[in-house]
Amino acid sequence: MVSQDLNSEVMDALIEVLKHMGTLGQAIGAEFGLTGSDAMALHKIDGPLSMKELSQRMGCDASFVTVVADSLERHGLARREPSLRDRRSKNIVLTEHGAAIRDQILAEVTARMPWCNALDMSERECFLGHLRKMSAKGGDRVTPATATSS
Repeated sequence: MVSQDLNSEVMDALIEVLKHMGTLGQAIGAEFGLTGSDAMALHKIDGPLSMKELSQRMGCDASFVTVVADSLERHGLARREPSLRDRRSKNIVLTEHGAAIRDQILAEVTARMPWCNALDMSERECFLGHLRKMSAKGGDRVTPATATSS
């Protein structure tokens, strides 16, 4: 197989896995009456977080986090409270119910992810190693010369 073809097939397979993960995440969130963004926010909140920090963790605009925070509050999963570091800003904090729902969603998502069903334990360890290796190299600048040498 030609390197270009192999790289294309890897990209196609990765896109399919990511699409599956997104669809699964949306479906599991919906089972709990949440959007995928709400479920992602629950996963990212591990203590009091400023709205700005949450937007960075979610990779979205800070204004969108306001919509997510409103939804989480409406569902009784989180509350806003004044920041102890900067009284001008608000932190979002999970309620006890929010933490319990987060844990339930995490258990559901984890159990239903493709690697849990398609890979045995040693394959998952290898897969994790490959993911970490790619993450570490992810910031490297790809040039035409390095792309063709892959």
